[in-house]
Amino acid sequence: MLTEFAGQPAVALRAPDGASAVVLLHGAQVVSWQPAGGGERLFLSERSRFGEGASVRGGMPVIFPQFNERGPLPRHGFVRTRAWQLARSEAGAGDALAVLQLTDDEETRALWPHSFALELTVCVHDDRLDVELAVSNTGDSVFDFMAALHTYLGVAEVESVRLSGLRGCRYEDFTTGTMHVDEAEAVRVIEEIDRIYYGVGTPLVLSETQRRLRIEAANFPEVVVWNPWQVKAAAMADLAPADFRRILCVEAALIEKPLPLAAGEQWWGRQTLIAG
Repeated sequence: MLTEFAGQPAVALRAPDGASAVVLLHGAQVVSWQPAGGGERLFLSERSRFGEGASVRGGMPVIFPQFNERGPLPRHGFVRTRAWQLARSEAGAGDALAVLQLTDDEETRALWPHSFALELTVCVHDDRLDVELAVSNTGDSVFDFMAALHTYLGVAEVESVRLSGLRGCRYEDFTTGTMHVDEAEAVRVIEEIDRIYYGVGTPLVLSETQRRLRIEAANFPEVVVWNPWQVKAAAMADLAPADFRRILCVEAALIEKPLPLAAGEQWWGRQTLIAG
């Protein structure tokens, strides 16, 4: 169902069991997810900027075709700040879903000279949120791309959470510029953390005192784990100084090896969150 969120056009999803989500047309960004019978599980800053050209701080921004500053494009690409089109929205017997689409135009081709079509499918059911990104090459030549679902998970107190499932994975630590293999049973956040984990093949579990979250991914080989901590958070105009305590970004990503997509081909990647 079309609605407004923070003055912006959005799609409100509500499954028969009460599970719900809100997706902005701006950036196709999921900004709210509440499993059936539960509270909000995503973080959204009260200082977020909304509207044309804005990057909304929180929810699940869609990153394409560049991650961060790993290329000549604007940081994290350009699709998170553009208006998408709602293709369909429906509630079935057990779930609710929306499909949003974006295609290239003169403005995108001025930045990145390729023809493409993106489709984001968001589905809620019971304790589960599925978000799938599909990329189609609609041009006549190959292009390379990166992609991510930049998921801001809301937590009660970030120092008390444990993120398990990454033991034995190689990761790049951007706070020190070094590579490591994670030998810990679980990732803990007691200072700034900015890591890309490579070759992740197992589900993750985010554990808090009163609740858990299972995080699954398909066709996204990397996981980004990020929290800005106190100093960097204080320098962000769209984040309250203490908000770093309520955030842990766990992002499904395709970063290390940009994927070549031939003309006429399609790729998809999915992230699934299961509340417990």
